[in-house]
Amino acid sequence: MKILRLHMIISVVFSLGMMNLAKGQESTTQKFKKLEWLIGKWQRTNSKPGQSGYENWTKVSETRFIGKGVTLKEKIPVFTEELELSIKGDDIFYTVVVTGEPKPVDFKLTAIGKDAFVCENPEHDFPKKIAYKRTGKTVKAIVSGDGKSLDYNFTRSHD
Repeated sequence: MKILRLHMIISVVFSLGMMNLAKGQESTTQKFKKLEWLIGKWQRTNSKPGQSGYENWTKVSETRFIGKGVTLKEKIPVFTEELELSIKGDDIFYTVVVTGEPKPVDFKLTAIGKDAFVCENPEHDFPKKIAYKRTGKTVKAIVSGDGKSLDYNFTRSHD
C-alpha cells in the first residue's frame, strides 16, 4: 500500500513538473503575440513644456512590428527614432535607429508578461534596458542604465 501511494505521489509530482515545463516552453511566436497590445498610436503625456511626442506602432507581419517615436517642439520634429520589434532566430529584439546615428541598436527581449516587457543590451552606452508596462489605456516606457532612468508616459490616441 505504501509503495502504491508513493508511486501515485511520484506520478502527480512528475505530471505537475511536466505541465510547468510545457508552460515554460512557450514558443517565440506565442511570446511575440503577447506584444500586440502595443499596436496603435500612443500620445506622450509627460513631455517637457513646449514639446509633445508620440509613438506609433504598426503590425507588418506575425513576426514584425514597426514603430516610430517622435518628439516635437511646436509641431517641428526635434527627435525621431525608427523602432522595430521582431523575431530573429529564436529571440525577440527591440531595434532602435536614431536619426543621425550610424547603425541600429538591438535590445534582446529578456522578460515578457501579459501587459509588460523588458529588452536589454548591456553592451550599449545608454540605455541598457527598455521596459514597457501597460495599465489600461496608458503605457509607461522606461529607458535606463548606469544609474540613470527616463520615463515616457503615453495614453492611447484615437486619431
